[in-house]
Amino acid sequence: MQYISTRGGIDPVPFTKAVMMGLADDGGLLLPRTIPRIGSDTFGQWKDLSYPKLAFEIMSRFIDDIPGTDLRDIISRSYATFDTEQVIPIIHQGPLHIMELFHGPTLAFKDVALQFLGNIFEYLLEKDDSVMNILGATSGDTGSAAIYGVRGKERINIFILHPHKRVSKVQEKQMTTVTDSNVFNIAIRGTFDDGQAIVKAIFNDLDFKEKQHLGAINSINWARVLAQVVYYVHACLHISSHENDKATDFSVPTGNFGDIFAGYIAKRMLPEGTIRKLMLATNSNDILSRMVSNGDYSLGDVVATSSPSMDIQSASNFERYLYYLLDKEPNRTNQAMMQFAETGEINLTDFKDQIQRDFITEKATEEDVSTCIRDFYKQYGYIMDPHTAVGVHCALKHQEKGIPVCCLATAHPGKFGDTVEAAIEKPLELPDSIAVLMEENRESRCELMDADRNDIQEFVKKHSKHNC
Repeated sequence: MQYISTRGGIDPVPFTKAVMMGLADDGGLLLPRTIPRIGSDTFGQWKDLSYPKLAFEIMSRFIDDIPGTDLRDIISRSYATFDTEQVIPIIHQGPLHIMELFHGPTLAFKDVALQFLGNIFEYLLEKDDSVMNILGATSGDTGSAAIYGVRGKERINIFILHPHKRVSKVQEKQMTTVTDSNVFNIAIRGTFDDGQAIVKAIFNDLDFKEKQHLGAINSINWARVLAQVVYYVHACLHISSHENDKATDFSVPTGNFGDIFAGYIAKRMLPEGTIRKLMLATNSNDILSRMVSNGDYSLGDVVATSSPSMDIQSASNFERYLYYLLDKEPNRTNQAMMQFAETGEINLTDFKDQIQRDFITEKATEEDVSTCIRDFYKQYGYIMDPHTAVGVHCALKHQEKGIPVCCLATAHPGKFGDTVEAAIEKPLELPDSIAVLMEENRESRCELMDADRNDIQEFVKKHSKHNC
């Protein structure tokens, strides 16, 4: 399996090089040259597999340069950190199936990919007797999940940028109370989009990237998308066994486009009709919803909401979908992304029909989110976080009679306690891992900096890990 850039400026590389490269050297994103197809017989044979065994069956089709025994061990260690043997439970609540992706160490869906990615990095660095300095930006959950994925790993330092006072208190504490010597938290005076732009600019300095052994852990890293593909297949197997092999719709809270893009890949892999529709659910930061509705992919101002991990206008994974939308033509993709960098917009009205075959969409206002949390709790006794509520709101609007819908529950409600408690009008019972974070006098470590690319690049240089 070879990996290519969406912009066509690099030679194909194997998985191990793709995962270490993160962002392609031409500024594009990496994709497999072909998407493996899963036949109906093979799909049926997977129905009784444990989650780690299913993950191996899927990932090994994309990874042929890590021995199978080693890959199995990496996968097994990655999901041993979850608090349930199921890894990802799927429960039936009211008219919906809810896939709980928050049973990892930081209680967010990003643990599914980042526990795996941290172990992949460690494995490859030991093989090469090398080091890595991870640089990433977070809108909330990526930062803590990335930090927990690599904390204490001898060959890795990690630098995570988050927007100052624009993440939840729990998200902030999950990052800043990790005091391992290889972890560096940076709060920037700005938005997530500012942080993401700084990270991309630093990665595009190829000399600096090489000298500082930079690695990417944001959703631009293909390994994260691959890890997320697995749980769509897991859900399809579970639901088809309970719903007489019916096709499944998925409702996905969407900000950076990585999670729903994993669903898009899964849909292309699986037997035709296994996944019917992908519902792209956004909050008030609706660039992606506008793109689906009328082909308008244009920047707006970032609006702070109760679902901060989705407070994004520039979706870093969108380029991967754009590549397929433009018939896998790297020159057209490159031109479109250069235009977006210059003007803040790409006109996709000519592609609206195709986009609407791939996705349907709905935007949830703050009132919609609060109402959804409250009403779903009153009716079914199930408590969800505000990001999940965005997806559930979309699902309830678009569900068709007789069609099962799986909603991705992306975070534990305790991570957003203030919003949830206000909606359900009762206190939440916090998991022990969150209660401990909120203790007074808990040691923390974080640098507050301006959103200045040069200052942050100098900080990374000063604290980078180097080969002996």
